[in-house]
Amino acid sequence: MLLLDKPVRVDLWRRLIEILERYADSVHLGRVTPELDPEAIRALLAPVDFSAPVDPEQALQFVADNLWRFQTHTPHPRYYGLFNPAPTTMGIAADALVAAFNPQLAAWSHSPLAVEIEQHLIRHLGVRFGYDPVSAAGAFASGGAEANHTAVLTALTHAFPDFARLGARGLPADPVFYASTESHHSFLKAARLCGLGWESLRNIPVTADLAMDKEALRSAIRVDREQGRLPFLVVATAGTTSAGVVDPLPSVASVAGDEGLWFHVDAAWGGAAAIDPQLRPLLAGIERADSISFDAHKWLSVPMGAGLYLTRHPDILRRTFHTATAYMPREAAGLDVIDPHLESMQWSRRFTGLKVFLSLMVAGWAGYGRAIRHMTAMGQLLRSELERSGWEVVNRTPLPVVCFRDRSGADPAAVVRRVVGSGEAWISTTLLPVYGATLRACITNYRTQADDIHALIESLDHARRETLSA
Repeated sequence: MLLLDKPVRVDLWRRLIEILERYADSVHLGRVTPELDPEAIRALLAPVDFSAPVDPEQALQFVADNLWRFQTHTPHPRYYGLFNPAPTTMGIAADALVAAFNPQLAAWSHSPLAVEIEQHLIRHLGVRFGYDPVSAAGAFASGGAEANHTAVLTALTHAFPDFARLGARGLPADPVFYASTESHHSFLKAARLCGLGWESLRNIPVTADLAMDKEALRSAIRVDREQGRLPFLVVATAGTTSAGVVDPLPSVASVAGDEGLWFHVDAAWGGAAAIDPQLRPLLAGIERADSISFDAHKWLSVPMGAGLYLTRHPDILRRTFHTATAYMPREAAGLDVIDPHLESMQWSRRFTGLKVFLSLMVAGWAGYGRAIRHMTAMGQLLRSELERSGWEVVNRTPLPVVCFRDRSGADPAAVVRRVVGSGEAWISTTLLPVYGATLRACITNYRTQADDIHALIESLDHARRETLSA
């Protein structure tokens, strides 16, 4: 029953392709959001007690039908959400290949092509960010949180050579690092997971444009040094989660350089701007980063999850993660190759990079550039249509994240409840310095068109009228 007979397999693959094609062709016709009914889902699952085998096609159809019912459809062109994309066709095909071949990316000798494909991608993506291809290094990760965690670990290893052996207990004083108040909350988790505690993270205020205040950064470092603490890392963000703002990378790089600190750029979403010549100037200064986080499963639209940690220091990952074992394969000993388990947080790992590799092979840099420009243009259209309809856009960024509020004072949370509850779109609220609670909509889907923007405006206007009259 684990390997089904060939005729059964052929029918199953055929049915799977039919399901995938129907979803790709029809997802835009249905609700974006599901009815939130946990009891209904549990009732569906209750009869599944695994006591008897189920027909394979019936089992497949059961899951597909209920994913249609009980999921926020991030591939829907009216999902204006949290950087979750409509996946590329080649990304879906890649994940199917990976599931079938099941390469194990711990030791090079077990999956030499897979490891070399990922290293090839790391060099090419590094070049896009301004790294020298000879020294560009990195590792694929589950997502930006793991990549940011890796950045904190590599910065600690760089600043404190005995950290890998002794940990925080071997340091003579408290280590501290710096990121803006608009940085991603994964750095709080990283501080905890590294054994530093979240009080080691210094949240630097932002300017009126919601970008890191470089003078406040410099002042915070000075105060910490005067009080005997050990600064070791500065984090800048290239495309904040809430408002899509890019920190002043050259200025922050200069502060980090002047202070002798590791400089990391969290470009999990906004880093894809490096692919488009029109947007690339936004990332000026990123080439000075010691390390970069980048999520291909965001603006490169590959299936979850495909995070990347990139660095221009080819030895730092091995220094951070190397460990000796008696049981790992040694067939590649003496070859000029990388065993991924020695240079990353993970050990056994899926072939994450194939979905990026195949998507780039087919679309090319130019194809991706066109897709990114299209989504950026849809963001600009959304801004102009919101203003025309009496909404106030409060963030300033060329990237397609739009934060806005009603000029007449409609409650943002109430508006979101009505829009999301209708199933017509998915948007969210966020909290911004100065502005407080605002609505947030992001273009994350290369299939979003002007008609989808106009439909969102209509849904927002209707929700506003209902909110103000309630």
